[in-house]
Amino acid sequence: MGHEFESRRRLSLINKGSAGDLRGGKLDALVPYKCPNRLLTPLAPSVLLALEAMKTPDPQLRQQLDGQIKSYGEAVCNNDATAVAALFTEDGVFVTDKGPVYGRQAIEKWYADIFKEFHNKNFVAKADRHSPHVIGTAGNEVWHNGEWSETIQPEGSEVIHLKGYWSAVSVREGDTWKDRMLTWNVTPPPAS
Repeated sequence: MGHEFESRRRLSLINKGSAGDLRGGKLDALVPYKCPNRLLTPLAPSVLLALEAMKTPDPQLRQQLDGQIKSYGEAVCNNDATAVAALFTEDGVFVTDKGPVYGRQAIEKWYADIFKEFHNKNFVAKADRHSPHVIGTAGNEVWHNGEWSETIQPEGSEVIHLKGYWSAVSVREGDTWKDRMLTWNVTPPPAS
């Protein structure tokens, strides 16, 4: 167990930038070291650079996906099921707390039904600071995650404040990012 802890500690130092200047190519802090019954060698420089890239998302890609998130929020606040559904791929999957909804048309119907029952206001979603993460090497598919909050008002009822977390797999279609899969949850209110 000691060697696993030491490996995690060193990886943590690498991720925090405390184990040498990765951008300057100085890997002298990452020398082989002995642990009980094992000799561990430093991580390959390509792995270290990949870890560094995971920490800092591509700013242009982040900006594009933040635009997609903003469009989603505007569509929800406008109670516009068609605009929300347009942000999904044709075969998109929306995973709700009641189960998955398959396909853009079904997603549009799901939102249209919800918007008949609830008036959405103040929807805000924010990507995690480490998002997005590119899937594969083509650069046309990513996964990203974050948090959201909104105020809803059921017909004839008081305002309800909700918040939770979301995750998505998005793909590039032309110059636009669309969700292939979106999941969300609602964080339970604090216990009284």
